[in-house]
Amino acid sequence: MSTSPKNRPTTKPLTDLNPKLTSLLNGFMFHLKVEKGLAENSVESYRRDVRDFLFWESLDPAKYRAEHINKYLIEISETGLTNNSVARKRVALKQFFTWMGEYSGPINVDFEKVIKIEPSQHLPDVLDVDTMLSFLDGLPLETSLERRNKTMLETLYGCGLRVSELLGLTLYDVNFADQSLLVRGKGSKQRFVPFGDSLEKLLKDYIAQSRPALMGFKRTDVLFLNNRGDQLTRMGFWKILRQAALEAGLKQKITPHTFRHSFATHLLEGGVNLRIVQVLLGHSSLNTTQIYTHVDISHLIETHRMYHPRA
Repeated sequence: MSTSPKNRPTTKPLTDLNPKLTSLLNGFMFHLKVEKGLAENSVESYRRDVRDFLFWESLDPAKYRAEHINKYLIEISETGLTNNSVARKRVALKQFFTWMGEYSGPINVDFEKVIKIEPSQHLPDVLDVDTMLSFLDGLPLETSLERRNKTMLETLYGCGLRVSELLGLTLYDVNFADQSLLVRGKGSKQRFVPFGDSLEKLLKDYIAQSRPALMGFKRTDVLFLNNRGDQLTRMGFWKILRQAALEAGLKQKITPHTFRHSFATHLLEGGVNLRIVQVLLGHSSLNTTQIYTHVDISHLIETHRMYHPRA
């Protein structure tokens, strides 16, 4: 029994597309990789998303309309695909048809008529203030490794760092004069993040006592070292965190990002301006930071009841 294009599986090899669509898709990939300079994994993601649609509805390029894309987006969303995935596919198709219009002449797809997909926001995992402080206060400080672990986790929470930023710190990034860290974030962006008196003491003690014991005869500027005197890896940090959470009896799932999420949430709950939190986190867009305003609805309700005249 023959199958219509829209019922074809999307796992067929690329050569199963007709030559014209294959040529267009290859041209789009060249455009993304060479002209736009996208990374290989991003190019592959675009290729897969556009290819899936072209398999679903293989037409002469001039015959595509907005209703074809709408029908496709609705159908794949009904299969259980998340809003984020459907939204990503819409973006890929918009980029493809925009490029095709510039490359092969006018197209008949009006994206103003294509349904908009609101990405679903995944609310970050956080620990409440009492749980976080209890966990950190309970960390042991007997050995050099334990003091290093305590200092790392306190830094992660106290400064809201990504784990890559934490492990990339050097001795020269710690400024005790004004209690700040020079942090290198995504895209080689730099920012200064302040720290408090308790973290200052931990950092000073670690640098003066624990770090030399870990470094041994090696020479390195990296701040946090493993037991061989080398830079600690992300996998090594994960193992440390899992063990600490296990020993503390934490029932809630905890990841390195939990500390960053908790840092942002606790500041906002304390009344810190959203734009200040944005700067501290190193977000280029305020929209990224705004996800934290949705985390603790109970706090918002309590504040509303406390201060609103009609509450």
